[in-house]
Amino acid sequence: MPPNLCTVVVFLLATMAYGGGAVGVNWGTTASHPLPPTKVVELLKSNNVTKVKLLDADPGVLEALSGSNLVVTVGIPNALLRTLNSSKKAAESWVHDNVTRYVSNGGSGVKIDYVAVGDEPFLQSYGEQFHPFVIGAAMNIHIALARAKLESKVKVVVPCSFDSFLSESGHPSKGHFRADLNRTMIELLTFLSKHSSPFFATISPFLSLHQNKNISLDFTLFKANAKPHNDSRRTYKNSFDLSYDILVTALSTVGFPKMEIVVSQIGWPTDGAANATSSTAEIFMKGLMEHLHSKSGTPLRPRDPPSETYIFSLLDEDQRSISTGNFERHWGVFTFDGQAKYHFDFIQGSKNLVDAQNVEYLPSKWCVVNNNKDLSNVTASSLEACSLADCTALSPGGSCSNISWPGNISYAFNSYYQQHNQSADSCNFGGLGLITTVDPSVDNCRFSVQLRTSLSDFLYPAYLTQWMTLLVTTILLSLTIFT
Repeated sequence: MPPNLCTVVVFLLATMAYGGGAVGVNWGTTASHPLPPTKVVELLKSNNVTKVKLLDADPGVLEALSGSNLVVTVGIPNALLRTLNSSKKAAESWVHDNVTRYVSNGGSGVKIDYVAVGDEPFLQSYGEQFHPFVIGAAMNIHIALARAKLESKVKVVVPCSFDSFLSESGHPSKGHFRADLNRTMIELLTFLSKHSSPFFATISPFLSLHQNKNISLDFTLFKANAKPHNDSRRTYKNSFDLSYDILVTALSTVGFPKMEIVVSQIGWPTDGAANATSSTAEIFMKGLMEHLHSKSGTPLRPRDPPSETYIFSLLDEDQRSISTGNFERHWGVFTFDGQAKYHFDFIQGSKNLVDAQNVEYLPSKWCVVNNNKDLSNVTASSLEACSLADCTALSPGGSCSNISWPGNISYAFNSYYQQHNQSADSCNFGGLGLITTVDPSVDNCRFSVQLRTSLSDFLYPAYLTQWMTLLVTTILLSLTIFT
């Protein structure tokens, strides 16, 4: 039984006792200057987070999690799926390096409960480049866990994207998996069912709002006055229930009506697009948490909410792909440096999120455009800067979209300058840049100063060793096949 909620501090990112489910967070590290892993673990613990889902298996992150008592899902990048599908040896090496070596230390180790094979490998924009390798990779990882005597403790799952299931009519009763995925999904669900593993799926009300003209913002934000959607005798009052039951129907259609569901990603971005603001994100997150706490489930699964839900995400990541939209770099509940973007109210009262402490920044310097120069060609320089740095806040609807020229040029220059560790030559731009100690931030448009750390600080030799091990294994496998 869960502990008495009256005796523990309960809020958004904590484990919560509703129908046996729990709420955790996704921790991604696709940032030019990541918050050091030890600082992130402090941030998680100070906010009473108890479950965290990683999108990869960075050794520095896993080492920082050792002894933390956080329950962890370790991720396998899509780039490794081909190798893990073709080689049991590669799977054994990966499990040894990323699971066994961390869980074998008893109380001082990492509490790993899932290995997530791939990062949404069925995302429609990927085409079918990963489809042939997912199931084989999952099977080989399971075999490797079994050989390490960990299969009873660590389950294998495959995170599925929000677009892997759909309903053309928008009615949950017509839900199904994408036609190109049917055979693969049946194989995956058979595998998951056999090993008592749940189905990991992304639910994205924000993307549903952007892609479906029949869904209103109020309906997405759990507003009580939102116009409901009717499906036969069932009434849907919010976008979450609608999407969730489309998945439930899709599972039933292929023969798995009782499959356990984990919402592996759900959240709301705060910049880079219309409706992507901190105030809107706060409304959504409060509505989501209230809905999950209510234990009401959905019309197709009443009183049976997802067994676990992972908020996407913990921190902003300035290196995430923006192929879906500029908002992709702004999903964090916290900014890149661990500062809370908004507040939450919780069922046992209210508590503000706790910011990261003692964060180390680069010096308080910014790069701006030099107004005393001929700026007739400055736009070309800013476009070049944005092609290599993060200018997503300048996009329509973004927090810096309203700053006038040449303020937007200065933003581009500073983004490039900070990403390059404030090196003097990174604020040159053909003599058009100027380094200043006066903060050029305007209203809600923040000209950031980056963290003292950089991505290169986290390229641990152990991480490179894992890749080399997999590469050598693949080469040896190829030599065996062709000789």
